[in-house]
Amino acid sequence: MYSLLIDHLSTAVLQLNRELCIEYLNPSAEMMLEVSRRRIYGQDLNAAFCENSESRDALLAAIESGHAFTKREAEITLTTGKTILCDYNVTPVMGALNRTDTLLIELHPRDRMKRISQEDELIANHQTSKELIRGLAHEIKNPLGGIRGAAQLISRVFNDEGLKDYTQVIIEESDRLRDLVDRLLGPRQLPQYRPLNVHKVIERVNQLISVESEGHISLIRDYDPSIPDVVGDEAQLIQAVLNVMRNAMQALLSQTDNNDKSISVTTRTLRQFTIGAKRHKLVCRIGITDNGPGIPDNIMKTLFYPMVSGRADGTGLGLSIAQSVIHQHQGIIECKSQPQHTEFNILIPIEPTVTG
Repeated sequence: MYSLLIDHLSTAVLQLNRELCIEYLNPSAEMMLEVSRRRIYGQDLNAAFCENSESRDALLAAIESGHAFTKREAEITLTTGKTILCDYNVTPVMGALNRTDTLLIELHPRDRMKRISQEDELIANHQTSKELIRGLAHEIKNPLGGIRGAAQLISRVFNDEGLKDYTQVIIEESDRLRDLVDRLLGPRQLPQYRPLNVHKVIERVNQLISVESEGHISLIRDYDPSIPDVVGDEAQLIQAVLNVMRNAMQALLSQTDNNDKSISVTTRTLRQFTIGAKRHKLVCRIGITDNGPGIPDNIMKTLFYPMVSGRADGTGLGLSIAQSVIHQHQGIIECKSQPQHTEFNILIPIEPTVTG
């Protein structure tokens, strides 16, 4: 009965003997540590994860003393090589001879909570900037239309062609500002949602990037062909993925000391994955990684804001528009970057309840 209850806990639980060999772990621990309990029963704790020699000494000391302890923000390394941040509680359990026969370890991942908090902040900030842009666009476009109309009327009065050139400049600059505002607002058409294959979208983008880069960048594909169709607007998703990949391409082409420029595109499914505050049964992840110079720390937090760019000739609209499109599909774009490794992850729920 107790085993059945522990099996249904969302907390990862491990049971170790006095030699720190694994006697039991629940399904939550299997999922968190990315191991199969049937394969690692009876093996040393290192078959599940390792931290450092001091942590192992602390576990052995807890067995001898019988005292429980808690460790915060521990960095543990899984057998897959992945490192995760977590808190864990260690509780010695006394046996028949009044000595500690068992250690219970409860693992509480911090990475997931930290990521959810960051996503909530990103979504809230993006929504705030979107509302601000809508209000600003309304205030700009109304007087802009008046300026353009007045310039057209004035040009009809002038007989001197030289003077008409000035009014034409006003009209052209007014049109340029109008187009800029429209781009800030993102796609003007309502999304046309239908089932589609994400790899078709990615391959279309790969063709465009290959042509634009003139073969100077290697495109590496790592696809999961079993991913189900995603419900989305094909044209808008192509634009979103293209904006992200074009950003990577431009960063690579700006480098003169890198002769091995590459962009890697990976597709995977994530199960029981949380985006913001909502949990989805199945999520499609499109990973876009480049070996470029990386994104400066001073713009990482505002990366998806409009008019934010790390390039002198950049408009700062590409990533903002891409984030807006993915938000319409109930997804999100995340980014982490360091020199020679910048990774964008486009996360889209499979079969979401879409909104316009």
